[in-house]
Amino acid sequence: MRPPTIRDVADHAGVSKSLVSLVLRGSRQVRPEKREAVLRSVRELGYRPNTAARSLSERRTRTVGVLLNDLRNPWFVDLLDGLNPPLHDNGLHMLLADARLNRRTGQDPAGPLLDLRVDGLVVVGTLPDPAALGPVAARIPVVVAGAREPVPAGVDTVAGDDERGARLITEHLIGLGHRRIAHLAGYGAVGELRRRSFEATMRAHGLADGTLVEPSDMTEEGGYRGTVRLLSRPDRPTAVFAVNDIASVGALSAAGELGLSVPRDLSVSGYDNTSIARLRHVWLTTVDNAGHEVGRRAARCLLDRFAAPGLPGRVHLAAPSLEIRGTTAAAVRD
Repeated sequence: MRPPTIRDVADHAGVSKSLVSLVLRGSRQVRPEKREAVLRSVRELGYRPNTAARSLSERRTRTVGVLLNDLRNPWFVDLLDGLNPPLHDNGLHMLLADARLNRRTGQDPAGPLLDLRVDGLVVVGTLPDPAALGPVAARIPVVVAGAREPVPAGVDTVAGDDERGARLITEHLIGLGHRRIAHLAGYGAVGELRRRSFEATMRAHGLADGTLVEPSDMTEEGGYRGTVRLLSRPDRPTAVFAVNDIASVGALSAAGELGLSVPRDLSVSGYDNTSIARLRHVWLTTVDNAGHEVGRRAARCLLDRFAAPGLPGRVHLAAPSLEIRGTTAAAVRD
């Protein structure tokens, strides 16, 4: 038995082939009752569009490549949750690829997506060599989301305002009376922006002498080891601001193993407001880095580039906010 065609769907729904095509492409120009009739016929007939044939006729695949630098980063889940709906509403589908895996196997990180003829590319997180995106951007629209490294001309960057977010959390800890505050620092442009803002905020409040910076690799283990070093100092901090939520979990573990109660003996704060921070037994004070909004804006930038490919590259920063939960409290005076 032959598979149903678009003509079969049109006859079954009592509409034209062109109207069926509009519905399948997600057009908003179709009346609701007509759309429902077409979709009902699609379901009843078991119709599946011939994507390959349509791609050949339109010279586009209606797919967007999403290159993830780190599949383990929970903040990226919120970003993808904001990215997908605007793309879907415009008839586009995401194809995900793991940049780290591609690098380990010696592949160009974006290569597999380009081989699939994606119409555009969203790079999520920091790539080791953002300049390598230049040749890609010459072929298809490219947007970088969640990173702050310099990018080639014609590439948009969408991220949270890291300097503002670090200032918010540092001022929160200062406002609680903490004078010896440590920062578990990260790497890359994002880590550098957060560290510099922390240090500048401490100086602005006359607390340069109480400023401690401990490097970490932005992992739970890195946060644990860095916090053990900090809490082993004779002048140990009364508060720790970690570069991300994952490192904060390591800080909480270190404090517990050393017999310190959080937040009575040590206040701990993170960054990103991931699902980890919202777990009831963690309930972490953190900075909401507007992941959903970053994803939504990244999608909007890509759609704008489809409409006007020659636009200059722009930087869009989403405003962060402070989420105060159970891991920070007033400092106990010595």
